[in-house]
Amino acid sequence: MTLKRSDIFDLKATALATEDGFLPSDGAGYDGDQYDREDRAALRRVAGLSTELEDITEVEYRQLRLERVVLAAVWTEGTAEDADNSMRELAALAETAGSTVLAGLVQRRAKPDTGTYLGSGKAIELRDIVIAEGADTVICDTELTPSQRRALEDVVKVKVIDRTALILDIFAQHAKSKEGKAQVELAQMQYLLPRLRGWGESMSRQAGGQAAGGQGMGSRGPGETKIELDRRRINTRMAKLRREIKDMKVSRDTRRVSRKTNEVPSVAIAGYTNAGKSSLLNRLTGAGVLVENQLFATLDPTVRRAETEDGRLYTLADTVGFVRQLPTQLVEAFRSTLEEVADADLLLHVVDGSHPDPEGQISAVRAVLADVDAGNVREVIVINKADAADPEVLDRIQRHEKHSIVVSARTGAGLEELRALISAELPRPTIDVEVLVPYDRGDLVSRLHQEAEVLSSEHTGSGTLLKARVHPDLAGELAGFAA
Repeated sequence: MTLKRSDIFDLKATALATEDGFLPSDGAGYDGDQYDREDRAALRRVAGLSTELEDITEVEYRQLRLERVVLAAVWTEGTAEDADNSMRELAALAETAGSTVLAGLVQRRAKPDTGTYLGSGKAIELRDIVIAEGADTVICDTELTPSQRRALEDVVKVKVIDRTALILDIFAQHAKSKEGKAQVELAQMQYLLPRLRGWGESMSRQAGGQAAGGQGMGSRGPGETKIELDRRRINTRMAKLRREIKDMKVSRDTRRVSRKTNEVPSVAIAGYTNAGKSSLLNRLTGAGVLVENQLFATLDPTVRRAETEDGRLYTLADTVGFVRQLPTQLVEAFRSTLEEVADADLLLHVVDGSHPDPEGQISAVRAVLADVDAGNVREVIVINKADAADPEVLDRIQRHEKHSIVVSARTGAGLEELRALISAELPRPTIDVEVLVPYDRGDLVSRLHQEAEVLSSEHTGSGTLLKARVHPDLAGELAGFAA
């Protein structure tokens, strides 16, 4: 029998592994935290990720062609299913950004390579796949260091971006308000600053010598280089954006203080991106907020007024969606927006019940909420998309999350129960009063019906006799009308 060269190497490697104790001869025993041979030896393709267009003409192809990307990830922990879920989420992010996903590749490693992320050999394999697929971009599933990105680009010979850059690009596409655009631009610059790349002497833009101090011949240096100019301009722009965001925050704080002064309870809707937060807001308030089946369709916070079944006013705030490994630059830039959640009386944490890993979504959202000091807000887990979810998954989440409710924003199932739950969870007035309000003070009667819990109302010859439960501020204003 003739053995190929590769077969000889495989036999030799197996013999050495057995000799060193890595492969137990009896076929049983602990392998000492070693990965399977197949995992170590090759990149593993994730099936079902390609979004390549088929059956179209050449003219249509040229009109519709977007960036053609290959996804790459290093799987360091968790199960293969976790790795595939993360890759599918990256594919959804890439599609949201407007790319065509051609292939997804996962490598099993203890940790990413410090040089080329995948390792030099696997980077060459990735280059061959990029050439075979006709891709023009590689997207990596974690944040790359500047040196990793440059080294990988040098091997694969196409543009390489990481998960953070991809999410920032999506935010830049979806930001509509002035504040949203400023927050995204600030996050982009924070990401870009350590990744500026110079190109040697050609980057020099200013002369030294006399212009720098009149020292004359022999002392002229290159002066300030282009990369230094870029850094200075970015820092200047970042400082300006921070001032603008701070000024915009003042107006939002004013509105929030006004609601607090009037004792209007607030409810914040938060959750994973594309979990159905905006759909839920529209169902509860008729707000007419943009709803799209894509990631990060909502960036600008929306605050709408709603009423409980017993007539108490409260506000509902829709917030930006979260995602695994949400870039720290975005958390910092959107901190002022996320304060809507931290200051809320009740948090509706919306979870996509049809997602392959809803528990992972819950953990990712809670991690971000802790970063913005919103971890202590009273929370209700709202399991959405019940019409598309597996009943066993819904039961599992409800067993684990005791304070939860199942709804479907699309069909309306469970929404009446959710409204009743919101009414029960919101803070109620605590001071009982009995007042006789003159008929010329109809404004106070109106406030009692809006802000208080009216227990009884009777019209008398002297005015309106009311028994109510009110907040301390309103109790002070009614002190002069005690019956």
